[in-house]
Amino acid sequence: MIDFEPWDQLLRQYVDQAGCVNYLAWKREQPQAIYHWLSSQKHLSLPSNSSTTAQLALWINLYNAFTISTILERYPIKSIRPQILGIPNWLAFLWFFQRQAYELFGQRYSLAQIENQILRDKLQEPKIHFAIVCASVGCPLLRPGAYFPEQVTQQLDEDAHRFMNNPEKVRYDSQNQILYCNKILKWYRQDFLKVAPSVPEYIGLYLKTDPPLTASTPISYLHYDWNLNQPHC
Repeated sequence: MIDFEPWDQLLRQYVDQAGCVNYLAWKREQPQAIYHWLSSQKHLSLPSNSSTTAQLALWINLYNAFTISTILERYPIKSIRPQILGIPNWLAFLWFFQRQAYELFGQRYSLAQIENQILRDKLQEPKIHFAIVCASVGCPLLRPGAYFPEQVTQQLDEDAHRFMNNPEKVRYDSQNQILYCNKILKWYRQDFLKVAPSVPEYIGLYLKTDPPLTASTPISYLHYDWNLNQPHC
């Protein structure tokens, strides 16, 4: 199994409690650290009989490490969604997720492949949507530390609670009885409906407050911020 300690140390050094990444310092001080860590693990083979928790920790860490490494290669950038003359370049944006640029276990992976084929289809854990990050402000907050097999269940539960109780991601307007949500809860709606009757009821599983959320609660989706999750994010 991959040694996550080097990745854990990098996250603790360059990610703050608000999930913002100090790409400037990371690129200046240790631009090749992720590459060297992953290269040192290349001799490993993909474990075929590992537990679900071990697989979750592995693929969440790899998704986030691959994402951050790509940002460091391109830094300084303002957003993961490039623009041409002020218009979003959707082809380049999709290529960020679709390109099979990451080699490990003798195979090449894309971010989309890890997310959709492994984390979503195979492991079927909706809470991964509050753990994997695309390096934008709209994403979940990046945890300032790695995921570990013996802790990942608790870590994902913490991530879900942190996401749902962050008013920038989810908030309930009691006066107008409208639930405002991050668009992740729209884009991956089918994943959440596997464990709850409706999106509002899924959100209600994690809220510290107890608003009267039901399947008929109106939802308004918040603007998704594609700017880079760096300091002052």
